Amino acid sequence: MPLARRLTRRYRHTDEPQDDLEQVAYLALIKAIDRYDPKFGPLARYAVPSVLGELKRHFRDKGWGVHVSRSLQERSLRISAATDHLSGQLGRSPTVKDIARHTDYSVEEVAEALEATNAYAPAALDAPRSRDPDGDRTLGEGLGSNDGGYEMVELNHVIAPAVKALPAREQTILRLRFLEDLTQSEIAARLEISQMHVSRLLRRSLDRIQVAAGER
Repeated sequence: MPLARRLTRRYRHTDEPQDDLEQVAYLALIKAIDRYDPKFGPLARYAVPSVLGELKRHFRDKGWGVHVSRSLQERSLRISAATDHLSGQLGRSPTVKDIARHTDYSVEEVAEALEATNAYAPAALDAPRSRDPDGDRTLGEGLGSNDGGYEMVELNHVIAPAVKALPAREQTILRLRFLEDLTQSEIAARLEISQMHVSRLLRRSLDRIQVAAGER
């Protein structure tokens, strides 16, 4: 049991309760004893990999709040341990380059693992916002915004039939004005009609579309 407890201390930098880790380690130790054969050598040499493997499975399957690949989880744990070690050795917080040199990972791999660490215990959406002095607003209330796209989809179902019902010339004027961004003078020159006529047809078309959309 002291051996199992010592192995759990490798993960003291995590947020997992120490009691839970020790229970996992004790169960793994019992399983190792049940499978142990003296031909494997000393019991401790056989038990240590079994206990560590069970602890890693515990973190992989139950410790992370958001799903992260197994390889990235193991890299994050290794980098967290390296960060603790380097902090004591250097007397300061290690940089990404310090960790990369110590672990033989690339700078990009270290950065990815550090970012993934946030997935281990993500903040709850109903947690109070840290910048809210009164603590009345939650994190979730500060995320997202109203999506105007839903309204546009609804309007499209109303407007599209109204546009198709317009005479061909008025459809052309709308396309030239709002899709090709031509001025009324340019539209008049292209259609060989007066600008005043273009303005009148444009206004009439828009009035019909507004009526169809229920805005009049």
